[in-house]
Amino acid sequence: MRVVRSIRHKSCADGTLMKEFVLSAPLTAGFFSYLENFGRVEAMPDLGEGFYTFEKTDFFSIKGFAGDTTVEVRFRREVMDLTTDFLYSLFSLYRDGDPDFPTLKRRESALAGRVHEHLYGK
Repeated sequence: MRVVRSIRHKSCADGTLMKEFVLSAPLTAGFFSYLENFGRVEAMPDLGEGFYTFEKTDFFSIKGFAGDTTVEVRFRREVMDLTTDFLYSLFSLYRDGDPDFPTLKRRESALAGRVHEHLYGK
């Protein structure tokens, strides 16, 4: 699965920047289970069957429905340029349920320090 293009952008009242992305394949419940390795995932059946949220603190959050080919991502504006590539990696390295965890964990670790330093100083 990969991000094909961004179709909508919006500045949010909380200071985040929302982008809606079109994906090359539909989201699955398995994809959101995979995301649990990188942050907090919550199924929200009260908002609709198959609706999930994912949050990676200080990076971004993802909201979407299993079966859809669009996803909403909210970025922390201050670190969006640092974290966008990691978001794309989460999609592209998922590889239909056979993720490249070593590469993703290495990228996550290297990036976490840079994000923290940018947001909070040394």
